[in-house]
Amino acid sequence: MDILQQLADYARFRVEDAKRFRSFDEVKAQALILPNDDFEFEKALRKDDIAFICECKKASPSKGIIAEDFPYLKIAADYESAGADCISVLTEPKWFWGSSDYLRSIARTVCTPCLRKDFTVDSYMIYEAKVLGAKAVLLICSILTPQQIKDYIGICDKLGLSALVEAHDADEVKTAISCGARIIGVNNRNLKDFTVDTDNSRRLRELVPEDIIFVSESGVKTAEDVRALRAAGVNAVLIGETLMRAEDKKAKLMELKS
Repeated sequence: MDILQQLADYARFRVEDAKRFRSFDEVKAQALILPNDDFEFEKALRKDDIAFICECKKASPSKGIIAEDFPYLKIAADYESAGADCISVLTEPKWFWGSSDYLRSIARTVCTPCLRKDFTVDSYMIYEAKVLGAKAVLLICSILTPQQIKDYIGICDKLGLSALVEAHDADEVKTAISCGARIIGVNNRNLKDFTVDTDNSRRLRELVPEDIIFVSESGVKTAEDVRALRAAGVNAVLIGETLMRAEDKKAKLMELKS
């Protein structure tokens, strides 16, 4: 079993556990009474130049602990002041040491739209993301059926949330398009062996229509990487480890944006 399947299986366990404390109907009702978010996340990514999604991440399956010291509110505020277009917040607790509390607190502290970065396997997690203050959720093609992706995008649309649909190869990109994705993220990291290849984004970019926002995820480390992806027509980059390892995150983001 590869790590992605383990993450998905654990997410299913987490959802069933969460439902014992707050039922599906309760979380859905809480989400539906909140104001419609009017797709703030994707609006922030639709700009003339390449957009930056900056990640708050304490750990990862491939690298272990990335940030022993994790002042997540300061990190998010630094991202915002340096011009981040969106902020990605890990809420997966076991492998990424994330927390729903991180997302809730960050969403209340900054104005920048936040993505709930987790392994969405149940509609419960989408309604929960809305309640936590997220403006977008992650839908991963390789752990969902096409029908689930369509259904989950439909739920997001009703809530005004954006869906970042993640693909790893050409077949998954085609699935994302056929399911109506408006934002497609190509993960440059192979979660079976953890190798990273940013050329994956450049190869797959040509398969995605221009009206769909194309996000390159993982492996973006330098301004040269950003320039190459910009030249390939990539609309946005999601950057995690590079920023999390930088002592001065504001300076590093400004360097990448240059």
